[in-house]
Amino acid sequence: MSDQGGLYQVLQSPWVTEKATFCQGQGNQVIFKVAPTANKRQIKAAVEKMFKVDVLEVQTMNRKGKEKRLGRTVGQRKDWKKAIVRLKAGQTIDFFEKT
Repeated sequence: MSDQGGLYQVLQSPWVTEKATFCQGQGNQVIFKVAPTANKRQIKAAVEKMFKVDVLEVQTMNRKGKEKRLGRTVGQRKDWKKAIVRLKAGQTIDFFEKT
């Protein structure tokens, strides 16, 4: 993970929902969709390097993909991993920043 490309492989996208926005306002937490093989140390390093913030804690969850049906055909979405990152007090990550 020494190059910039490794950071984008660990952090796939921010997870922006109503609950994620509430967590960001109340608990100074940001939620990301991350690579299934990423561990907490890699996630912490990627967030600190990419957004230049201090990370206090990382919690991860493996989420099961939903089962979907279309008539007789049964399929399943991919499993994915979610990381909740707690930032140091006073620091934020703004995904909708105007430039």
